[in-house]
Amino acid sequence: MALQTVRDADVDGRKVLVRVDFNVPLDGQTITDDSRIRASLPTIEHILNRGGAVILMSHLGRPKGEIREELRLGPVAARLEQLIKYPVRSVQDITGPEARSAAGTLQSGQILLLENVRFDPREEANDPAMARELADLADCYVNDAFGAAHRAHASTTGVAEHLPSYIGLLMQEELESLGALCDKPKRPFVAILGGAKVSDKVGVIRSLLERVDALLPGGGIASTFSYAGGNEIGESLADRDFAEEGRLILSEAEARGVSVLLPDDVVVAADIDAPGRVVAAVNVEPADQIFDIGPRAVERYAAVIAGAGTVFWNGPMGVFERSEFAKGTVGIAKAVAQSSAFSVVGGGDSLAAVEQAGVAGQIDHLSTGGGASLEFLEGRDLPGVAAVRQSHQRQ
Repeated sequence: MALQTVRDADVDGRKVLVRVDFNVPLDGQTITDDSRIRASLPTIEHILNRGGAVILMSHLGRPKGEIREELRLGPVAARLEQLIKYPVRSVQDITGPEARSAAGTLQSGQILLLENVRFDPREEANDPAMARELADLADCYVNDAFGAAHRAHASTTGVAEHLPSYIGLLMQEELESLGALCDKPKRPFVAILGGAKVSDKVGVIRSLLERVDALLPGGGIASTFSYAGGNEIGESLADRDFAEEGRLILSEAEARGVSVLLPDDVVVAADIDAPGRVVAAVNVEPADQIFDIGPRAVERYAAVIAGAGTVFWNGPMGVFERSEFAKGTVGIAKAVAQSSAFSVVGGGDSLAAVEQAGVAGQIDHLSTGGGASLEFLEGRDLPGVAAVRQSHQRQ
C-alpha cells in the first residue's frame, strides 16, 4: 500500500498534529544550524495554506524524561516565527491543561508549538496514555520527522493508532531519495562510511555490500578494518572486539567483488591536543592515535567518487571538529559535491561537514536522519513509517 502524504489529507478547518524534528544544535539560547527547521516549512505551509491549524511537537536533546531549562523549545519557536512569517504560539506544556487550552482555541492558519516531548518520560516508553492525550489535541496526524522515524515513541508511532495519519513532504522526499539508493541505483554505486564504531553500522555495511560497487571507510570504521587486517593502529579509536567481524566483512566484500579501500596514509598525533603529522598507514606507531585520513587517501577516495554514478555518505573521516584533523572530511565533502553522481549525504556530522566545506547546495539530497537513513538502507521497516501505513489500513 502506497503511503498517503499530507497532500492526500483534508486539512481545511481541521487541527493537524505534526511531528517534526526540531532537534537543532544550540549554543546557549542561540540556534547554530536551523536547517531542520527550514526543512519542515513546506509541510507546515501546505497545511496553513489549505485552511488547517498546525500543532507541532518535537524533541530536543536527551533530557531523559526530565524538564531541563536549557532544552526548552522557546528558541525554536522564535526562529520558526522568523522563517515562516506566521505567529507561533508556544506553551511550556505537552499534554496538560495549558496545551489543551491552547489547542482548543487554535484557529485555521495558526501555529502552536508544544514543549519538548522528551520532558515526559512516557514519550520514549511509547506510553499509550500519552499517545491518546496527544491525539486528543487534533483531528489528524502528520509525521514529518524522518530523523526520529526509527524510534517507536508516543509522538512517532503511538499517536498514529488514534488519528488518520499521513507522512509529511520532508518524510516523502527522504523516503524517495533513499529509496533511489536501493532501487536500481546508477552504477558505480559508492558508499562512504565514517564515524566512530563498526558495531553501530555492521547491519548497514552488510546490506550495502549487496548493493554497492565500492566502500570507502573513514574514522574508527577504517581503523577497525585496518586492525582486522593485522595493521598497527596504536591507541586509535576502533572496535577491536569486532576484528573478526571486520575480517568476515572484508572477505564477503571480496567474494562479492566490492572494492573496500582503506586509507594508505593517515594523520596521527599523541593526543587530540597535539599537532598532527601525516604518516603511511603501515607506519603508525604504538603510541599514535589516528585522527584523520591523509592527503593521499583523500586523492584516492576522490578518484573513486569522481567515477561514481551514485554516492551515499554517512559519517566523518576523522575528528573534523578540530581544524587540525578536518582536511580529510572536507576533502571528501568537496569530492562528493564535484561528482556528477546522484549524491545523498546523511547524519549530523556529515551535514555539518558539507556546510563547513561550503558545498551543501551541490548535494542532491541532504538527509535529516543519520540513524534513520542507515536503518532504512539496512532494510528495516522504520516504526514511524510503519505506523502511518498501519493507520491507512485501519481507515
